[in-house]
Amino acid sequence: MTRRAVAGFARLLPLLLIAAAVVTVVGAALLAACGDSSGGASPEPAATVTVTASPSDASSAPASPSPSAAPAQTTVRLYFLRGEELGVAERRVKHTTMPATASMKALLAGPATTEQDAGLGTAIPAGTRLLGLSIAEGTARVDLSGEFAAGGGSLSMTARVAQVVYTLTRFPTVRAVEFLLDGEPVEALGGEGIVLDGAQRRADWRDLEPNIFVESPGVGAVLSSPFLLSGTAMVFEGSFQARLVDSSGRRVVNVIMQASAGAPERGRFSKDVPFSTSAKRGTLVVFDQSMEDGSRQHEVKIPVTFATD
Repeated sequence: MTRRAVAGFARLLPLLLIAAAVVTVVGAALLAACGDSSGGASPEPAATVTVTASPSDASSAPASPSPSAAPAQTTVRLYFLRGEELGVAERRVKHTTMPATASMKALLAGPATTEQDAGLGTAIPAGTRLLGLSIAEGTARVDLSGEFAAGGGSLSMTARVAQVVYTLTRFPTVRAVEFLLDGEPVEALGGEGIVLDGAQRRADWRDLEPNIFVESPGVGAVLSSPFLLSGTAMVFEGSFQARLVDSSGRRVVNVIMQASAGAPERGRFSKDVPFSTSAKRGTLVVFDQSMEDGSRQHEVKIPVTFATD
């Protein structure tokens, strides 16, 4: 080789080395992308995409109730009789969007065995049916079957009307009640001629309230701490005692209640009462004391159950 040829080859050698390196890199890249036909190379893993449902998708999916969740219930207060005066039962029924209708049906069915054991009864004749109920502009129109007017003297007629009026006016949307029998407006009830001309309000039937009238809690209530103790009272200076005892008779809590007015006026009372007990059942006892000898007067006993966590 001539000296000129050697010099030219020397100048080309760096370029040839660079080209060889480029070919090697490209080849390796192609092998990595395509993989070896013998399976020695692994392809790149595919990307993972997570899809999150939108709120609208979630709301449209059927909800699965928790197996431990208790069925929904509605609490109703029913006005029965304790002797010749009104008494209240607190009962839990299957959840409903029409609690006034549920209350009336339960009232007409009469007190349960446990409520009877607590001294509650009813003046509403057996077999009385609810034919219709509507509420508009503060007035409930209740249509009852003809059995409602059957039998009984003036006290029985008065008491059964008061039971319906108090049960329905317990709802904040109801201030008065109009009565119908078999679809016809009622002006007088029974042979005693109890006048029902126009809508009836609680004020028309206050004589049926006991001296200490506990509206909350009622017989059968489930109490959590604190519980609301409320109602009306007509006692000396408006003061009386409320004592909660457990099933063994041990005192849980004792409070002095004060109504907004004293006898001969009737005043309202309302108080949150905290308590603590491990017992399952108990009794709320309310009474006032005689100014003469300190004995209990106007005592009312209300069996209750204590809520558990």
